[in-house]
Amino acid sequence: MVDAQLFSLAAQHSRPEPSSDSIVQGDHWRITVLTSRLLRIEWNPSGVFRDRPTQVVMNRDFSDVQFQVEDQDGYLNIETANLHLVYNRQQFTSGGLSVTVKDVDSSDNSWYYGVPSTQNLKGTVRTLDGADGAVELDEGILSRNGWSVLDDSGSMVLTEDSRNPFGTWVKPRQDGVIDLYFFGYGHRYKDAIQDYYKLTGSTPLLPRFALGNWWSRYHRYDEKEYEGLVQRFEKEEIPITTAVIDMDWHLVNIDHQYGSGWTGFTWNRELFPKPKSFLDFLHAHGLKATLNVHPRDGIRAYEDAYKSVAEYMGIDPLSKKSVDFDLTNPKFMEAYFDLVYRPLEEEGVDFWWLDWQQGGITRMAGLDPLWMLNYLHYLDSAHTGQRALTFSRYAGPGSHRYPIGFSGDTLVTWESLSFQPYFTATASNIGYGWWSHDIGGHIFGYRDEDLEARWYQLGVFSPILRLHSSDSPFNGKEPWNFHGEVRESMSYFLRLRQRLLPYLYSMNRRAAYDNLPLVEPMYWNYPEQGQAYQVPNESMFGSELLVVPITKPTDKHAHRGEVDAWLPQGEWFDFFDGRHYQSLPEAGRRMQIWRDILHMPVFAKAGAIVPMQNIDSHEERINSTENPKNMDVVVFPGADGHFSLWEDDGATQDRVQWAKTDMVLHWGKENRVSGDCSITIDAADGHTDSLPARRNWRILFRGVEDCDVVVALDGNPIDADKIEQGYDAETMTTSIAIKDCPTSSTLTIGFADAVQLANDPTVHDAYEVLNRSEMLYRSKDEAYELIRHQGRDVIASLGTIERDAKYCNNPDEVSHLPHAVLGALIEVFSRNL
Repeated sequence: MVDAQLFSLAAQHSRPEPSSDSIVQGDHWRITVLTSRLLRIEWNPSGVFRDRPTQVVMNRDFSDVQFQVEDQDGYLNIETANLHLVYNRQQFTSGGLSVTVKDVDSSDNSWYYGVPSTQNLKGTVRTLDGADGAVELDEGILSRNGWSVLDDSGSMVLTEDSRNPFGTWVKPRQDGVIDLYFFGYGHRYKDAIQDYYKLTGSTPLLPRFALGNWWSRYHRYDEKEYEGLVQRFEKEEIPITTAVIDMDWHLVNIDHQYGSGWTGFTWNRELFPKPKSFLDFLHAHGLKATLNVHPRDGIRAYEDAYKSVAEYMGIDPLSKKSVDFDLTNPKFMEAYFDLVYRPLEEEGVDFWWLDWQQGGITRMAGLDPLWMLNYLHYLDSAHTGQRALTFSRYAGPGSHRYPIGFSGDTLVTWESLSFQPYFTATASNIGYGWWSHDIGGHIFGYRDEDLEARWYQLGVFSPILRLHSSDSPFNGKEPWNFHGEVRESMSYFLRLRQRLLPYLYSMNRRAAYDNLPLVEPMYWNYPEQGQAYQVPNESMFGSELLVVPITKPTDKHAHRGEVDAWLPQGEWFDFFDGRHYQSLPEAGRRMQIWRDILHMPVFAKAGAIVPMQNIDSHEERINSTENPKNMDVVVFPGADGHFSLWEDDGATQDRVQWAKTDMVLHWGKENRVSGDCSITIDAADGHTDSLPARRNWRILFRGVEDCDVVVALDGNPIDADKIEQGYDAETMTTSIAIKDCPTSSTLTIGFADAVQLANDPTVHDAYEVLNRSEMLYRSKDEAYELIRHQGRDVIASLGTIERDAKYCNNPDEVSHLPHAVLGALIEVFSRNL
């Protein structure tokens, strides 16, 4: 049965009433000072103001803030430490209502009612269905001119209603109501986002399995084919944690008297003769299952649930009259959940893919059916006690409370791929942090194996990695359908996603508890750096990593793809091979980055600590999302670092019980050599029942010279024969493996001698660039000879190498190395200033 408690306002932690001391009010207007930078500005023709939660806003109970109210020449003046509001107390007009942000360096730092911002940094959009590249985005709450306005006037109001089974429902606003929230945070972008979350509600915690790899395809699978697919992934040692079954799971070829088969809730038993057994198989192999639904056409006479639903709604089942889909009718929605979905969930369906594409009209004027579906489905999904989850399109501000987002059916083109990193990062400007894209592209387009590999790489460093494709027999995204290095790259990166689960889950907690999404645009951390606004496809991926995906074809000469990157001030290391990049102390550094198909540009800041799970040991099943016994911790030198690994049972909705394992790098000095370096993994603290009692740790200290270690457990030295130490020169990584350590103990790795950053292997890397490049051998020889003798000073000389026009593909490059080869060599020799 529908659990009314799940829908109660208390369960949503809503605190809609502000302090009375924060309100300034007239006959038809009201201004609430929520913070020194956040104002609510209202107009109500009736003069009756109520503070109820809305579709967007859940909380107005902020801390008290100091402000002054004065009357100057008939104008109301409200002044906080950061804002100055001027209002004529009349119907809102641009001349009668304005707010100035005091502490922002902008010539456009004043808002006049009705005048839009010219520098809004944008938010997101409902869907990318059919998008072949960039689409226009809705506005977010961040702006370079320091202010933005969130219009909540059209939101439904949430009200308690004891007469319906949900205990709460929605109702439209009174006509003529204006309800605005003015954000005047200047360039304090993170402060703005965190107060936005306080206003609208935090992003909920995702279940752990959702952060792994999802398999999805619009294809007419039967259960044997799907089971064979799962087994093939296991054979290939490619982890999959979520099985997305598209619409052909249900009956689609129906009698024309019932209309379209797009909507359906009844298993197609020709394809899935034993649904429960099929779902049990998925669960036994470590996968969760979600089914696609398009519920618009209601419950029709051919559905398994029709008789019970019709009777409940007072319709004679013998009439075969359709039970209309009506989101505004609580009685129908109760039947919808209890009689249609509950039997399917009892068979083993874990959550639902709400594939709503049928417009924005309901029987309640102004109510968006997509928002109402997301709201009801998300809250109802917690009825089992497991963590709530749904999977649907974005339905406007506040949608972050009902994750996960489905961004829609994009085309398989480079243009689509190129837009998605910007689209994902910019969505954080409206608090929407858990987008799931069709990784690899869904429909139309063309086959390009290079494109697919780069899309997979982006997927690993996206909020949710969900492979998806159309039913074309040529459009499958299985890695074994691709060639050579592309297949190798796909498989490697899908394994990497699984390895990253400990890091991702800690960032999941950060998003829910600290109100910081996983993916952040670069200007969030560097708002006064102009370069931060000029790299739209670059973003921070959690607290430790910077990601710059390659979204254009690999150059045929260099066999590398290129991206224009900006490295903020400080020291950075290539996440994969430990190469050291220095940046300018104030402005950062703009440079071209080149990577072959097996690599992508991901950088770790100096002092970064990235906890991962070791899936190569085969002690745990490949699809497991349990807290791992075998752990890798990748550590980068150059600065002190700290990371808190957060773990719980990964699934429980209520009474989440956390265990925290602190990891600390003490570097000791700010130069290339540290004589007082140590890495400490503290004993797990808190509720440790969900952790393995003992763990096998492998510390990967990347970007350093080979160094001897001294290891202690709870302060007691560990014998050298119980430690496996090695050095990988290719990735400049010292590895230290210590087995069977109690999670209740503290592990400390010290170093016998001073730790040095690895010397930059420029000649080695330049040789690799030339060796892989397709160009004249004579030019290779000449370039390599210059490199060996001139070292870092070679860049100017490389541009003068002669080429024989007879053997050139491009006459414009007769007198130079191919552009891409030269660019890749320049990167090698300019990593360190």
